[in-house]
Amino acid sequence: MAKRLVKGDKKLFGVCSGLANYFDLDPTIMRIIFIIAFLFFGTGLLLYLILALVMPDK
Repeated sequence: MAKRLVKGDKKLFGVCSGLANYFDLDPTIMRIIFIIAFLFFGTGLLLYLILALVMPDK
């Protein structure tokens, strides 16, 4: 069966957990990537909010 990008276990909205499951990463690593993207590039928060609205639930 093909992988689907869906929200995972929720800490806030489940975006990082869903992305981590899709890419076979640890959710903590995905959260760190979003924090770095927010602090250094300013896009992490906007991307997170867009994905929280667009990604379907399990």
